[in-house]
Amino acid sequence: MPSIKVAILGFGTVGEGIYRILNERKEEIKKETGHTIDIVSILVRDTAKERLATPGTRITDDVQEIFATGDIDVVFEAIVGEEPAYSYLSEAIEKGCHVITANKTMFAQHGPALLKHAAFRGVQVCYEATTAGGVPIIRTISGLLPTDRVRRIRGIFNGTSNFILTKMREEGIPFEAALHEAQVLGYAEADPTDDIGGKDAFRKLMILSALSFGRQPDWQDVPIVGIDGVTIEAVKDASAGKLRYRHVADIALDENGALHGSVGPVLIGPEHPLYGVDGVDNAIIVDTDHLGALTLIGPGAGMYPTASAMVGDLLQIVGKREAVVVTS
Repeated sequence: MPSIKVAILGFGTVGEGIYRILNERKEEIKKETGHTIDIVSILVRDTAKERLATPGTRITDDVQEIFATGDIDVVFEAIVGEEPAYSYLSEAIEKGCHVITANKTMFAQHGPALLKHAAFRGVQVCYEATTAGGVPIIRTISGLLPTDRVRRIRGIFNGTSNFILTKMREEGIPFEAALHEAQVLGYAEADPTDDIGGKDAFRKLMILSALSFGRQPDWQDVPIVGIDGVTIEAVKDASAGKLRYRHVADIALDENGALHGSVGPVLIGPEHPLYGVDGVDNAIIVDTDHLGALTLIGPGAGMYPTASAMVGDLLQIVGKREAVVVTS
């Protein structure tokens, strides 16, 4: 049976999730695709650190050791930040590897360049996990575009912020207490600035803008407001009026073809599709010419939602049999 050889760059929460799913679902993947998946190498920062046992897989802190073998078909990238992730994926594409990334910080900035490079080299770049974790928004929009036109995208793109606003409303606790609970439960990072400040949602919005409209607005023209200015008094007043705060990222195409985006707290009523989306869930509304408004809701982050989205990308690549280099 043909084998597809993969490398995982980064072995934190998401990288470990990819490894676990590929091993736990090995037989199901083989039956569905006709291919075995062989995890050849894993890139880590510290080879001496204790981690999940990975028998038969090379563990290295040198990416060149991975690329030097010349036998990698697909590269999973689960590194934080723009660099060295962008450089690693650029090199992987140049060497003829398909790439799958969850790196929204890198992809919001460099996604168009990677996609162009991949098209030139005849390989695939998949990035479902960069936006809303386990919600299949990239594949959904990609499927809509050939026959429909996207007019607007809006939604809850950050589970941490949504969790905090939910806790404030349900338990009557102030922002700082809700943030602390999110950190204790692992929903918020030690430095939650990007989540609560709106930059995380903004990056995801820019990724969807490039996919849906073929371009992004000038980043400086998109106002970004976080949730740290939402007081418990404001939340209580909203609840008294049967309203709820949601941290909404929004981008729309106007009748003149200009793009207008924003990220910030919004008050919504019971009739709004986002009204009942609580906790760490994400929800995205896609408005199109023909289909109308389509809403997708699901877990936005975590080991398995994100890793599952990345493995789903792998299965999509494997489905393009002619595009995958396989070895016996």
